[in-house]
Amino acid sequence: MRAVRVSGAAAVFEDRPDGTILVRSPRALPAYPEKITERLDHWATVTPERTFLARRGADGEWIRLSYAETRRRARAIAQALIDRGLSYDRPVAILSGNSLEHALLALGAMYAGVLYTPLAPAYSLAVQQFDTLRYLWESFRPALVFADDRRRFERALNAMPLDGVEVVDSESIGDLERLEPTAAVDAAHARVTPDTVAKILFTSGSTGRPKGVITTQRMLCANQEMIRAGMQFLGDEPPVLCDWLPWNHTFGGSHNFGIALYNGGSLYIDDGRPTEAGFEETARNLREIAASAYFNVPKGFEMLVQRMRGDEALRRTFFSKVQVLFYAAAGLSQHVWDELQELAVATCGEKILMMTGLGATESAPAALFTGIEGAASGLIGLPLPGVELKLAPAGDKVEARLRGPSITPGFWRDERLTQSSFDEEGFYRMNDAVRFADPKDRLRGFRFDGRLNEDFKLSTGTWVSAGPLRMKLLAHFGALVQDVVLVGPDRDYLTAMIVPGAGVPAGEIRTALQVLALSGTGSSTQVRRAVILTEPPTIEAGEMTDKGSLNQRAMREKRSAIIDTLYADVPPPNVICVREGFGAML
Repeated sequence: MRAVRVSGAAAVFEDRPDGTILVRSPRALPAYPEKITERLDHWATVTPERTFLARRGADGEWIRLSYAETRRRARAIAQALIDRGLSYDRPVAILSGNSLEHALLALGAMYAGVLYTPLAPAYSLAVQQFDTLRYLWESFRPALVFADDRRRFERALNAMPLDGVEVVDSESIGDLERLEPTAAVDAAHARVTPDTVAKILFTSGSTGRPKGVITTQRMLCANQEMIRAGMQFLGDEPPVLCDWLPWNHTFGGSHNFGIALYNGGSLYIDDGRPTEAGFEETARNLREIAASAYFNVPKGFEMLVQRMRGDEALRRTFFSKVQVLFYAAAGLSQHVWDELQELAVATCGEKILMMTGLGATESAPAALFTGIEGAASGLIGLPLPGVELKLAPAGDKVEARLRGPSITPGFWRDERLTQSSFDEEGFYRMNDAVRFADPKDRLRGFRFDGRLNEDFKLSTGTWVSAGPLRMKLLAHFGALVQDVVLVGPDRDYLTAMIVPGAGVPAGEIRTALQVLALSGTGSSTQVRRAVILTEPPTIEAGEMTDKGSLNQRAMREKRSAIIDTLYADVPPPNVICVREGFGAML
C-alpha cells in the first residue's frame, strides 16, 4: 500500500440504559476560522501566484486563476453586489454548472455576506417543463441570477418571473468587476460570522421535492477541519484535484471545492461526466493532471476502470501521485474495487488506499470516514473529530443521528421540516440505518444498513430491507444494469423494475436474475419477477435526480401500469419469472 498520512480507527462509546449508543472521536477538533473566505485571504497573501482554479478554454488550453487574482476579482464582485443592495433577503441564484465565473460569483457573495444558491443546471436544460425550477425560484426569490450562456438558458429564464431580477451571463459578469473594492467590502466581510448563512443547497429530492439545506460558514469551516483531521496528508502539501462533481451538490461544491480552498490546493475543473458521451473529456484531463487525491461516485470509478484497461498513458498519470481514492453517494461494487487495485499494482507497484464514509448535505457533508486500516465494500468508518454520532433503535434497525458544528441549523423556509428533523437532544435524524461491522470489535466501525424510509412490508407483514437488498442486486448484476427499483409494498412477494446497462442483451439479465434467485433465502430477499424497462427514467417525470440517482418512490408511482403486469395472474412475455407457480420459467 502506498504510504499516506490518514488517521487510524479511534472512538469512544457510551452505552445508555435505553439502548442508544453515543460514539465520538477521542481526538479534539482543532480550531477553525470563522468564515471560509478567510482561507482565500490567507492563501492570496502566502502563495499569491499558486493556481487555485483552472478550466479549459475553447482552445483546449487551461485558463488559470491564481489565489491573488481570485481574491481580487471576488472582492470586486462583492462590491457590485453591495452596490445593488443584495443580501440575505435579496439573494443570488446560479443556474449553470461549474465554471470560473461560478466560483468568482459564489466567493464574491460569501465575501459580502450575500446569500446564494447553486441550482442544478438540469432543472433548466434537461426538461421540457420547468416545474421544479419554478418551485425553487419561488422559494428562493433571487434578485440576481447567473447563467453562463444566456442563449442556452433562455427558455427556462423566460418561464420564470423576471420582474426586478438582474440576469448575468459569462459575458456580462465582467460588469460586476469594474469597480474597485471600497471599505464597504471590508466592513461587509467583517460582519460575516460563523452563523452567517453562506448558501442554500437544494438537495436532489431522492424521496420527494428538493429541500433547501441551510449551510452556514461554521459548517463549511468546521467540516474542512474535520476532513483534514481524517485525511492528514491534506495539510502536508497543497492538494491537486481534478474534479467534475457538480457544485450544486455538497460533495463537489462543499467537500471538494472546500478541500482545495481550505488547504491552498489547486482544483482543475473537469467538464467531463461519468457517461458514455462525457467520459472522454474526463479521461483527457486525467491523462494530463496528476491528482494527489481523487474523489468520485461509484459510476465514475467504474468508467475509469473500463477506460484504464486499454489506456496506459491514463494509468501512468493517474497513479503517479494519487494518495487516496475516495468514493461516496452509493456503494462501490467489489469487482470494480478489485480491478482498480490490480491496475494500480500493475502500473506503479503499489495499491492505493481507498476511503469512503457517511455524510449528508445536512452535515456539510463529511461525518464518518474509514481510516488508514482501509475500507471494504459497505463500510463507512467512524465519526470524525467534532462529530457526535447517536445510534438510536428504530424497530429492528438502528438510525444514525448526528450533532456537532458541521450540522445544519435547519431547512430554508420550512420550520415544520426543521422541527421534525432533530430529536430532543438536538441530533439530526439522518434516516440512514447503520450497524456495527463487527459487534465484538467496535473499532472496525460501521456498515451502511439502508435508508429507513426505503424499507417496506410485504402483505405477509415481512419487512424488506430495501437498501441492502438493492446493493446486493447491483453487485450481482455488475455492468449489466444501471439501477434496480424494488417493488412489493403490501404485495405477496418481491418484484423489480430493472434499468439495463447500455447495449446489454436482455438475455444476459434474465440469466443473471435466475442465478440470483437460487441464493434467495426467503420472501424478503428473493425477487420472483422482474421487467427490463425500455423507457429510461427522466428528470422531467421526477423519476431521476440531476445527479443520476433514481427516485424509487416516483418510479413506483409513475410506472404503476408496469407494476400491475408484474403481479398479473398471467404475466405478459416481457415479465421475467424466476420461480414455478408465478408464470413461465425462463
